[in-house]
Amino acid sequence: MRLTNFKHMKLLGSFLRLIRFPNLAFIALTQYLFYHFIIIRQRIAHQDAVFGLDSDTFNLLLVASFLIAAGGYVINDYFDINIDSINRPDRQVVERVIKRRWAMVWHVLFSLTGWVVSIMLSRRLGNPFPAVFNTGAIVLLWFYSTDFKKRLLIGNVVISLLTSWVVLVLYVSEAGPGLQPGTSAQTDYVTDIYKSAILFGGFAFISSLIREAVKDLEDMDGDARYACRTMPIVWGVRSAKIYTGVWLIVLISALAALSIYFVLHGRWSLSLYLSALVTLPAIMVFLQLGKASGSSDYKRISRLIKLLMLTGTLSMLFM
Repeated sequence: MRLTNFKHMKLLGSFLRLIRFPNLAFIALTQYLFYHFIIIRQRIAHQDAVFGLDSDTFNLLLVASFLIAAGGYVINDYFDINIDSINRPDRQVVERVIKRRWAMVWHVLFSLTGWVVSIMLSRRLGNPFPAVFNTGAIVLLWFYSTDFKKRLLIGNVVISLLTSWVVLVLYVSEAGPGLQPGTSAQTDYVTDIYKSAILFGGFAFISSLIREAVKDLEDMDGDARYACRTMPIVWGVRSAKIYTGVWLIVLISALAALSIYFVLHGRWSLSLYLSALVTLPAIMVFLQLGKASGSSDYKRISRLIKLLMLTGTLSMLFM
């Protein structure tokens, strides 16, 4: 009995690794915070505006995002068996624990269900944009796994767009009805939601670009063996570091400008939060990148980037 329970727990743990459950939890957290601490607070300031998402439709959006992302992670591992056997042999699930055919079944099930939920969401909102955005995400996740990730820069840009999609799909779901001509209150409401979506979507895009570049440096051995044309393989390690460093400078500069802006508007606590918990980790990444020389160094930097992505997302609490 104990052996059977152990096998079931091991299988469950492997399945949660396959769908990257911590990453899915982060997606859910991001959307929860943006809805409750950005959208809901803007509604209080614009009570005469027309609103899109209620609690039920938001839950549908959350489920759709969860399922589509899970399907994307599964199909990525399905096509990465050989590369993962070199880069991440201790974390490989497909074929070692879960057969490839079952991985494909799970991908189809997750993606198809996520697409159906997206259609339901669009119909309830009378807004086609959530279904269009989510359909595009499913398609991009497939082509990223099968082709784009092996190409120079294209894979990094695609996955960064999909990271920002987590926020932008909330904007198009909420503001869709308000895109039609309406009152000044409606226009102001949509504009304010748009600014927040661009701010956090832009942060997600740039920080993801940086992390994907660092992951390319970390995974060079397996990528090179299977003819992937990632940045460090095509351009060399030094050029890949310079590229990553430039984006880090862009991120640090933007964060510094935001901190100054919040100080000028009397938001000292938010400015201090951004400086200490988002900008400082970004500076640490920049400094460590220059000294990094091996896979373990890049893995440590990647974890630090994930931390600053989390703290940047949590800044919604103070917005």
